[in-house]
Amino acid sequence: MFEIRNLTKRYGKLVANDNISLQVGDGQIAVLLGPNGAGKSTLIKCIAGLLRFEGEITVDGQPNKSLEAKRKLGYIPELPAVYDLLTVWEHLEFIARAYRLENWQPDAEQLLARFELLEKRDALAKELSKGMRQKLSICCALLPRPRALIFDEPLVGLDPHAIKELKKVFLELREAGCAVLISTHMLDSVEDYWDVAHIMVHGRFAATKVNGDGQRGLEELFFEITENAPKGQQGGADAETEESR
Repeated sequence: MFEIRNLTKRYGKLVANDNISLQVGDGQIAVLLGPNGAGKSTLIKCIAGLLRFEGEITVDGQPNKSLEAKRKLGYIPELPAVYDLLTVWEHLEFIARAYRLENWQPDAEQLLARFELLEKRDALAKELSKGMRQKLSICCALLPRPRALIFDEPLVGLDPHAIKELKKVFLELREAGCAVLISTHMLDSVEDYWDVAHIMVHGRFAATKVNGDGQRGLEELFFEITENAPKGQQGGADAETEESR
């Protein structure tokens, strides 16, 4: 459903993502693994259309920054992107109007109930805890029923119930034929449901592994690559620090 071809992201002379290509097909869960500072969040933000880049990104054949692509792409950032002075319910109404959704209220109520936010529907976002803000961000992304979704460290800060429900959502999205890309540095958070894993080090893909391909496990491969990676290369941590300023 979405494809990245020869993507490079630079901050001046600093290369954060170096000539990356990948494809996530319909009904596939791909995970983007790597230590903190590997360049994962930079890549995710490029896909979401938040950063300029060299190369090409398409969603269902359309450029990722086009309106057609944005209608099909859901994005859950690492830091919840919510509006302090809107209530929980007003966030969902805002999304519904932006996407011109019809009869969206039952879906919105179901999402809030699933993530234990229904009692907070009239609370302002500034009154919510970080975990609740994350759950609201997830609900907003899921409401339009996008066909492709990207998650950046989605389990960080969630309570055990929300983690369980979100993992169920991942499997439901795959069953529905959606393309899903999950960026994380926590191997145990994706061990049960990934189809293909890309291990990223210093802004590049060091390895790609298909689930069930070969005898070596993902954890063994991950630590072999990341612990033996040369130190002091450009990209990765410095690039993401620059991006956050």
